Amino acid sequence: MQDQHILEMRGISKSFNKNEVLSNIDLSLAPGEIHALLGENGAGKSTLMNILFGMPVIHSTGGFTGTVSFNGEQVTFRNPFDAMAKGIGMVHQEFMLIPNFTVAENVKLNREITRWNPISRILGRELETLDYVAMNGDTRRALDRLNIDIDEGTAVSQLPVGYKQFVEIAREIDKENVKLLVFDEPTAVLTESEAETLLQAMRGLAGAGVAILFITHRLDEVMSVADNITVLRDGRLAGNRKTSDTTVYELAELMVGHRVDKQFDKDVGDFKSRSRALSIQGLRVFMPGEEVRNVNLEIFEGEIFGIGGLAGQGKIGIANGIMGMYHAKGTVMVFDQPLKLNAPREALRKDIFFVSEDRKGIGLLLDLSIELNIAVPTIENKDRFIRNFLGVSQIQYAEVRSNARNMIRELDIRCSGPRQLVRNLSGGNQQKVCLAKAWTFAPRILFVSEPTRGIDIGAKKLVLDTLVKMNREHNITIIMTSSELAELKSISDRIAIIDAGEVAGILRPDDDDVKFGLLMGGKRIEAMNGSAS
Repeated sequence: MQDQHILEMRGISKSFNKNEVLSNIDLSLAPGEIHALLGENGAGKSTLMNILFGMPVIHSTGGFTGTVSFNGEQVTFRNPFDAMAKGIGMVHQEFMLIPNFTVAENVKLNREITRWNPISRILGRELETLDYVAMNGDTRRALDRLNIDIDEGTAVSQLPVGYKQFVEIAREIDKENVKLLVFDEPTAVLTESEAETLLQAMRGLAGAGVAILFITHRLDEVMSVADNITVLRDGRLAGNRKTSDTTVYELAELMVGHRVDKQFDKDVGDFKSRSRALSIQGLRVFMPGEEVRNVNLEIFEGEIFGIGGLAGQGKIGIANGIMGMYHAKGTVMVFDQPLKLNAPREALRKDIFFVSEDRKGIGLLLDLSIELNIAVPTIENKDRFIRNFLGVSQIQYAEVRSNARNMIRELDIRCSGPRQLVRNLSGGNQQKVCLAKAWTFAPRILFVSEPTRGIDIGAKKLVLDTLVKMNREHNITIIMTSSELAELKSISDRIAIIDAGEVAGILRPDDDDVKFGLLMGGKRIEAMNGSAS
């Protein structure tokens, strides 16, 4: 490894609408170095990479402060093409491939090799034909560097998921001037053997002088392949470490941070003495980007049960699968009665309600009033707010409005009145309407997914306080899915961390922070404290 830095980012800060998301971040890589970048969701990794690549979202929101130097030259890339032209490539977590193109056609996309033909000699180079022999040859050499035996003439649509990732990498290393490669969660879709092959390929690339920035949450992989590590937390630099001078335990603690106290005290007691509100066995959910592969859980009556984990690991898929939003397989028992999957109304009939993470797309009827949004699920599924007169069902609008006024007062919904259209509310107040729907429905079990996403601090506290109140005063069993570990720890009785579509472990909120970091870093911890995983 050389001492000269190929990349230096110094004092990088960035704000969106006066909200500082990065504060004085330093990051540097030398040629041939593998540098791991760690951090929870929202730590600032994506924003830092957007700055490096000159993404439009950075320039259109006021730019950033600090300096970026690449290959000894201070640069400000105006767009990703500028960055690529200088020799920076990125292997994305989500594939950027054209399925019906061959491997070679994808690898050489926008850099195709052409050859002349009689027509092109007369009418110009635009009519040259693709030189498949040369393109296949270049692709073969790139794949050989990765030690991957893929036929370069195969259509990408016919490849297993893991092999598609290698095609992405081959495309980047085929570029003549590549000096720095950014790998964004490259092993997330790979099997264990494929992941090891990738790590070996990364070592080979580094040995050839390519600098590698390895964005991941898999701590074992970091320890096996990285030279140096940078950890971000809440937009700030939590630490820089040489891999040889740290441990997975220290990295986990740097990622997660300090202990968060519960907002309220509740004696959880012996779980086994309680009724099982929800028993989940072998759950699979085919939700794109949040696939659930094999989840087993037991959740007891009266719990606030937290579900956490990093983005794309399957935590969001659990509630969506059980509620019938996405196709699911497995066995789900509700108070010892089987729940028919892939049938949303069946879940509602079992007294289960869902506050979705997609409040505008699923949670709300944006062009209806606050009062109707709150009442419609209860009207349709419980016949409340309905009066039968001479065999004709009529909605009792006076009761609907009275209930809405109570909810507006109880949840401090900032609005002009019950008749205001939900579309015209702020994000925080729209979320309060979603909770008002759930409260009015009065379920035995409530799934709530990312309840504080995109709302201000004051609204966040009210949302969490409302969930606690629904649990304590109405004995509603609450399963809360969130990317905010601090919020899960503040109100949950137990917290399951989901990794690779499975339960990595179940912890109590007062367990050591290191354990949470290890679970999110790909470790597995056996069930504890009365949990079932």
